[in-house]
Amino acid sequence: MRPGILHVPLLTGSLVLLAAVAHAQTPGPTSAPADRVVPQSAASLSVPATQLKSQAAAALERIAGAVDGVVGYCGIDLTNGDRFERAAAQVFPSASTIKLGILYELMKREDEGTLKLDDTIRLDRARAVPGGILYELGTPVLSLRDYANVMVIESDNTATNVLISHLGMDKVTARLSQAGLANTKLRRYMIDLDAAKRGNENVTTPAELASILEMFYKGTGLAPASQAEALAILKKPKDSPIRSAVPQEIPVASKTGALEGVRADTAIVYAKNRPFVFVAMTTFLGDEAAGDKAIEEMARTAYWYFERLGAASDTGRLLYRTP
Repeated sequence: MRPGILHVPLLTGSLVLLAAVAHAQTPGPTSAPADRVVPQSAASLSVPATQLKSQAAAALERIAGAVDGVVGYCGIDLTNGDRFERAAAQVFPSASTIKLGILYELMKREDEGTLKLDDTIRLDRARAVPGGILYELGTPVLSLRDYANVMVIESDNTATNVLISHLGMDKVTARLSQAGLANTKLRRYMIDLDAAKRGNENVTTPAELASILEMFYKGTGLAPASQAEALAILKKPKDSPIRSAVPQEIPVASKTGALEGVRADTAIVYAKNRPFVFVAMTTFLGDEAAGDKAIEEMARTAYWYFERLGAASDTGRLLYRTP
């Protein structure tokens, strides 16, 4: 480890309601920083805290090592940049976690003035794929903001394909490469098995996914309004292994991913006084449910560690934990 450093016309009303709710619940530009807790300290870990980190690292390694498959993870302490890593630079199938990169590109285009989130697009049925509500809805007209909400909250693949077509596959990959994420590549539409068989899989690494989330958290390269909107979308309630591992009162901004033999989850966890990013990726899984369970257990271990740091003094006295 380096120190410091997810055509049935009768359903149309449901979609309109979903879009309206998503739009109405999107906070304004000043909402994102409001729930950030000011870190206790940005200093290096004390000796007792280093020992606590060693215990957490050993627990993470035990969980990962017991999985029937390949596991990588990256955790980043958003207070001081400290990390937990295992196969963090290894390339994995991204599954739906690639949607984080699409969301980032969409927000960047808004900032550059080349599109507006309120711009509307009629759904092109050529981009519709099974799974998700949009596949069932004929040719509705939705805003880019609504497509983004459905893409992230419901992990709707048709919504994702509409955005890929609108933004340009190569341009999404180029933007991420310019941000230093050279191994994160959008190379196919969702549910395009033939493209995957040709080797055009969407890929990334645990470290690069963690970097994307850190960019959203810090607003790197984004205007404050776009940062706030992206975080608000990512915080919308959704089921995920990391969400299951963290107490419900703790905000989580997350995106999962799943393919055959592949499970992944990514999140910014707003632990009190010690927010952190945690990304876990798995592939070659013999048991996909076990992969999800391992991600949940690793996330619970990460939360235990960061929650304890946030509640304690440098020497370990629990000063800030709520009784």
